[in-house]
Amino acid sequence: MKKLACSRTVSLLIFFLLLVAIFSIAEAQSCKPSVLTINSFEEGGDGGGPSECDNKYHSDDTPVVSLSTGWFNKKKR
Repeated sequence: MKKLACSRTVSLLIFFLLLVAIFSIAEAQSCKPSVLTINSFEEGGDGGGPSECDNKYHSDDTPVVSLSTGWFNKKKR
């Protein structure tokens, strides 16, 4: 009986993983293409104006996280 229960658990796990993989592929194919750019966050750099979140410039030596305009969503994220 234990062997049967284990077999069912493994089968369910494999089924779940396949569903996740299929969903991930479908989701990835429906996304808009992205372009990664690396810009300077310093004043006068190629990043444009100050950051949107705090309206300041930051040193390129300071780790920062940036989001695309869509992900930033006008300061909602």
